[in-house]
Amino acid sequence: MSYRLAQRAGTEPRTDPGGDRISSLTGGRVPGHIAIIMDGNGRWATERGLPRAAGHRAGAENIRRVIERFAEHDVRYVTLFAFSTENWNRPASEVSVIFQLIDRFLQRELDNMQRDNVRIRHFGHLEQLPAALAVRVKDAVAITRGNDGLMLNICLSYGSRDEIVTAIQRIAEEGVPAAEIDEATVSSHLLTGGLPDPDLVIRTAGEQRISNFLLWQSAYAELYFTSAYWPDFGREDVDLALAEYGRRKRKFGKLLPEDLDAFEDA
Repeated sequence: MSYRLAQRAGTEPRTDPGGDRISSLTGGRVPGHIAIIMDGNGRWATERGLPRAAGHRAGAENIRRVIERFAEHDVRYVTLFAFSTENWNRPASEVSVIFQLIDRFLQRELDNMQRDNVRIRHFGHLEQLPAALAVRVKDAVAITRGNDGLMLNICLSYGSRDEIVTAIQRIAEEGVPAAEIDEATVSSHLLTGGLPDPDLVIRTAGEQRISNFLLWQSAYAELYFTSAYWPDFGREDVDLALAEYGRRKRKFGKLLPEDLDAFEDA
């Protein structure tokens, strides 16, 4: 299997008249940018009588399978919520396990991602991470910086409110007059500045909230909640989520042509 996009990198993706991408795999509409809240590792383990660490291990092993499936659908941007600023409140032993697994994932997959033209980015407080993991993340970002295939954004020690506050502080430090601050100004000062906003946010394990994840960027994202725990969220689950996205009608506050015709005929 491969992380390489089904459509050759450097070429313009196929889109429908509304601007949505077209999957090379199914011919259906797919999001350009998918963000995922990978939830349920601990519950997955508990229900099997296993330690929570086993759930995190299974969750880490699932990342490759899911990203590969997105690549087959020509999804260009994937953002993973791997560790939040609130997760620091968990037991130190669990935090240590999570960081070890992230480190191993990057160590194991970096060569494959470089081969398959994946670009890795990090969002969050790098300085708060253990020194060895921080170096691993920095190296992965640097090594893949020139790639133009699928972009994998890993959120580590990330919180959206913190991101927004930091963006506002930067704007103030730059002396931008209040009257000149608009949505574009704020967006460009976020960690995701220059990237398209998520089209679809997926959360596993049955919870129905976005938990301080990409709050600004997800203003018009479609939300998809599934009861599947993250370690069980596989290729078929990806296809189900994308099929549901394809059925959604994204209006962005406007009327669709068929809605407008019905209004005028009334």
